[in-house]
Amino acid sequence: MPFYDLKCPKCGSEFNVMAKMSERENNQINCPDCGNNQLETVFKSVNIIQSRKSDSSDCPNRHVCGGCCSH
Repeated sequence: MPFYDLKCPKCGSEFNVMAKMSERENNQINCPDCGNNQLETVFKSVNIIQSRKSDSSDCPNRHVCGGCCSH
């Protein structure tokens, strides 16, 4: 089950909850402060993991592209 960062537009409470995707989609999660089930998703951070090749032919533009181009 995923974790969701949610905000209640009614009372302003922000909270984190572990719930099934179907519970989130069907508005079955309630605000712990006021009970409202019309909640907004809060995006706090995104983690991106990039694998790195240990190849000697590194991209000459790595500082620009982050090494994601085909060089």
